[in-house]
Amino acid sequence: MASGKLPEGWEEKLPVFEPGEEIATRKASGKTLNAIAEYLPQLIGGSADLSPSTDTVLEAYQSFSAKDRDGRNFHFGIREHAMGSILNGMALSNYLIPYGATFLIFSDYMRPPLRLAAIMKIRHIMVFTHDSIALGEDGTTHQPVEQLIGLRTVPNMTVIRPADANETAQAWRVAIEHQDGPVAIALTRQGIPVINQNKYASAKNLEKGAYILSDSEGEPDMILIATGSEVHLILEAQEELKKSNIKARVVSMPCWNLFDQQTDAYKEQVLPKKNRKRLAVEAGSPVGWMKYTTDDGDVIGIDKFGESAPAEEVMKEYGFTVENVVKKAKDLFLKKE
Repeated sequence: MASGKLPEGWEEKLPVFEPGEEIATRKASGKTLNAIAEYLPQLIGGSADLSPSTDTVLEAYQSFSAKDRDGRNFHFGIREHAMGSILNGMALSNYLIPYGATFLIFSDYMRPPLRLAAIMKIRHIMVFTHDSIALGEDGTTHQPVEQLIGLRTVPNMTVIRPADANETAQAWRVAIEHQDGPVAIALTRQGIPVINQNKYASAKNLEKGAYILSDSEGEPDMILIATGSEVHLILEAQEELKKSNIKARVVSMPCWNLFDQQTDAYKEQVLPKKNRKRLAVEAGSPVGWMKYTTDDGDVIGIDKFGESAPAEEVMKEYGFTVENVVKKAKDLFLKKE
């Protein structure tokens, strides 16, 4: 444990989720944590008084306390800043792989310890759930908009927003194997479809940051890019665009900086320079996306605060529907060079 070496074959314990069901990525994360906990005794953590909501309880283990030093579930209390500081101390021991959890909106409360973790390049893992306006009726105070791009701008911070349950399991693999700074995993409150890995590319490609999830037949006319819960929207949009003889490539892009670390040849394979008609879809701030969409592309994002309404209504109001993705894609396709 002191050497940082992981038990051989631990990654084989990662769960595989079957298509045909809908599962929130926060719940998939909880299932993943409990599947691997037995094989990674150094993996310990908890939440800022949000364990049921963030699905971060290790069910086979007790709570850590003054009387029970063997407990692996930590109750940090409603104090995200302190939680981040405690996680940093755990990570500096070199023996532990600590994780914490709260809602993505509350990441703002723990910016100093997150920044210090990034400065020190130590690994602690943050589970940030309720990752978009799709959390619903809690409204503007709880719906994150600028938090994803804010975390992405922190040097040495790895931010992963997985597209489904299997990408979530792989996000944990990447986070646990990561050595050079904190990792934040952004997860949904709402259920989203499990992507069929027999039909589309393997979720193991998450380690590359972005990958071709579903390619077009022949050279693509355009490229659709998304993260998290919006990936299933662009997959459905791809099928709709086929009906209009528009060939679209679908790219899942769970982690910007992991993609940026890939070779130029790989980046060119996924996002060829000659294809500048690109549409990015993410339920968050559009800031930063132009790097990947180019000046000739477009972004479906959010440039204002959310509203209090059921998740489906809020997402529809803000344009996160298959119909709007198709409309924006067609506008791009018809746009003159």
